Amino acid sequence: MLKWIENWYLSMCNGDWEHIYGIKVDTLDNPGWIVSIDIIDTYLENIKFKTISKYINEDDFLFCEKKDGKFLGSGDINKLEKIFEIFKDWAEHSQ
Repeated sequence: MLKWIENWYLSMCNGDWEHIYGIKVDTLDNPGWIVSIDIIDTYLENIKFKTISKYINEDDFLFCEKKDGKFLGSGDINKLEKIFEIFKDWAEHSQ
């Protein structure tokens, strides 16, 4: 999964995009993850994304949406790879 994300990022780099946009991964304090992937000036910018919202409790949750030119994903400590899988599935089915 990590190699796929690296390749997707590299494919968006055009000499300009990477100076303004990119991918951010950070932690949440409950604990969990938050991922922000810029999609402005990419083929995904105008593609619809169906929001995913699953909350069992603070130890089991996943939320992904497209908002303000970004793919945003957050989830519990075990959902980082799942967030990237959701992005990958959307990105691959949108080409």
